[in-house]
Amino acid sequence: MAKPQRISLAEVARRTGAMLRRGDSAHFDPAAGLPPTLSDLTESLFFSPGDGRIWLNDQRMLLWHSSAMGHLRRELVDALGLERARGLLTRAGYVSGARDATLVRERWPQGDAAAVFMAGTRLHALEGMVKVTPLAFDFDIDRGFYEGEFLWEHSSEDDEHIAAYGIGTDAACWSQVGYACGYVTTLFGQLVIFREVECRAMGASSCRVIGRHAAAWGDVSEDMRYLQARDFRSLAEDLAAEPAPAPARMVAAAAASAQPADAPADRHEIVGASSAFNAACHQLDRVARTQATVLFTGESGVGKEAFARRLHRISRRAERPFVAVNCAAIPDTLIEAELFGVERGAFTGASNSRPGRFERADGGTLFLDEIATLSPVSQGKLLRALQEGEIERIGGTRTLTVDVRVVAATNVDLQAEVHAGRFREDLFFRLNVYPMHLPPLRERRDDIPLLMNHFLRRESARHGRSPSGFTPRAVRALLHYAFPGNIRELQNLIERGVISADDGAPIDVRHLFRREQLSDETLLAIGAGGALMPSPDTAGVSNLLQHLQQALGAETLELTALEDRLLREAVEAAGGNLSAAARRLGLTRAQLAYRLENRAPPAQR
Repeated sequence: MAKPQRISLAEVARRTGAMLRRGDSAHFDPAAGLPPTLSDLTESLFFSPGDGRIWLNDQRMLLWHSSAMGHLRRELVDALGLERARGLLTRAGYVSGARDATLVRERWPQGDAAAVFMAGTRLHALEGMVKVTPLAFDFDIDRGFYEGEFLWEHSSEDDEHIAAYGIGTDAACWSQVGYACGYVTTLFGQLVIFREVECRAMGASSCRVIGRHAAAWGDVSEDMRYLQARDFRSLAEDLAAEPAPAPARMVAAAAASAQPADAPADRHEIVGASSAFNAACHQLDRVARTQATVLFTGESGVGKEAFARRLHRISRRAERPFVAVNCAAIPDTLIEAELFGVERGAFTGASNSRPGRFERADGGTLFLDEIATLSPVSQGKLLRALQEGEIERIGGTRTLTVDVRVVAATNVDLQAEVHAGRFREDLFFRLNVYPMHLPPLRERRDDIPLLMNHFLRRESARHGRSPSGFTPRAVRALLHYAFPGNIRELQNLIERGVISADDGAPIDVRHLFRREQLSDETLLAIGAGGALMPSPDTAGVSNLLQHLQQALGAETLELTALEDRLLREAVEAAGGNLSAAARRLGLTRAQLAYRLENRAPPAQR
């Protein structure tokens, strides 16, 4: 008889890790009970009628009439048109899917990969949106491969769309497509696009959707038209007496968004689908048609120049120059010459006349970054140029009239600078006509998967590299990282990963980060699926009972007292945040709240 094959612990861990990164429908048995099961997900749903809240783990949910959602959908279509309404609902669905993926990833960090991916279908059904039946799916995170085909039945979106508009020629499950894209993209670490190829709103008996990683689809510009907040009304539509037909608008938008990865506009593209990002985009759309001065505020690296360039591209000045000036990078003695120009012989070394930035931006847009660094003298001269629309070159005698839209940006509180006497109040009021605050990346985490894919595509093309995507723990690390440098830091991390990872291999945490950059929360998230460094869990403890006895110096251990201490310390470490404390203990928020409420006072024990 052959001897049983012995497998080392390292080999077991390696094989298990591989299993957790790929899966397919041929080997997935829904009856096997691998977590998260439907029962597991249902237990995460917690009703708190006393305070008017419903929780799905630590995410607040709403119980809403489907007919009310249908009414809102009709209002959006009637008020905005079908294309814009579809974009809004698709992005809302994307955010919902991304949130559910985050919930599943944090709650079951070591769950079977196929079960984790399929949890999205179960959550979608649990939330009352649609019944999902998988026809076939196959994915390998290491190779960056995903393909799936699913049937959707009893779609609430279809019910409401058919009731309002009847059977038509277009698919109508907009938010559900967005949900699928958001869920799988967040888990996968690469952009995954779902398309509805059959729909009840088109007369089919049920809906059928196909999902693939973006590279497999080829041209995804039309899909991104709805996933990214790009469906701005074009200037031509606003000015023309009759708007262009819908197909013409779609073709124009697709052509504009299908630029090569190294195109100049792509370097300043704005990408996102979160609520905060969409709110900023709609503000941008509103002010772009005017001539108002815009002041962008926000932390360094949030994309103020990218938004300024987008503002210029969708304005009436799009065909004229966009000129950017970093006020902090120019010495105070030269800033006047840079802004207003120099006549020949104005000072030693001025051998030629040259126009300033105002003249070069005539008819277009002048972007003044880090405006707060200007000296009081420069502030006064800038104020006059803004008020009068006139400038004079240094050493010149002629007054030049310029037509320039000024867009400014700052990462400091200008009102505080005014109160401190470092910034002119009249200039502040002149610049603050239409303020726009851009949120930091940590407040728009739903955008991180889209940004990861955008920068991966761009940096891979720029450096001639071809990594296959991101490992699961790299995705977890980026989704938990605080990003003090915001989008600029994310871009730099992805570029570093593209350079460091081997071609055809996924980008891992070690390709992205240096140890000193990672917080305890990020390390905890990484450790959930294979730590970058030794994890403080009990996997390496041969005898947990002896270990605790030695650590606590006690012969006997009171289990109830240990549990109480763990609960108390977890809540204290999380600053009273029950959701964060529950994640540390591997519990749902509802389970932790139940344990805390049912702890007996020490005197009664």
